[in-house]
Amino acid sequence: MELIFATNNQHKVEEIQSAIGRKISIRTLSDVGIEVEIPEPHDTLEDNALEKSRTIHGITHTNCFSEDTGLEVDSLRGEPGVKSARYAGEEKNFEKNIQKLLKNLEGKPDRNARFRTVISLIWNDQRFFFEGICEGKIIDSQKGSNGFGYDPVFVPNGSKKTFAEMSLEEKNMFSHRKKAADKLVSFLQNA
Repeated sequence: MELIFATNNQHKVEEIQSAIGRKISIRTLSDVGIEVEIPEPHDTLEDNALEKSRTIHGITHTNCFSEDTGLEVDSLRGEPGVKSARYAGEEKNFEKNIQKLLKNLEGKPDRNARFRTVISLIWNDQRFFFEGICEGKIIDSQKGSNGFGYDPVFVPNGSKKTFAEMSLEEKNMFSHRKKAADKLVSFLQNA
């Protein structure tokens, strides 16, 4: 089975492909010759994910999926949330995003946070959503060089390592993206 993944973010492609194994072959936008920047103007992960899948479905008229992920920090009232990639500005600089996050958490004892991924699938012209959540904590300084985004400061519950200190296989034991992808695969196997 082959599905278009409405992204050109290679990190996300690697994580999703690793999460679903070889059950589904993923094609990126560049794989199918689509060069379009899809806006993420909405206030929810669900709406942003749907915007991306609906845009690509409108172009290709084929089954496709997209995802949107946010880091939600309890003591920051859910920030950065849907604005995770642009937390420190439109240029999507994760080093600046992490620095802003750590600054905003200074002096706050509650470091509880979660990554939340929402996958939007358009399958046979119908819309479906799959959610994955990983609870954890934000640490005071960056550790590790794997992964991307906020991975160097996020330690999932049940681990002593940040996501950035883990191999992809280790990360998949906790990953929000893996949990959402598992639901996607289960749906497709029964569709």
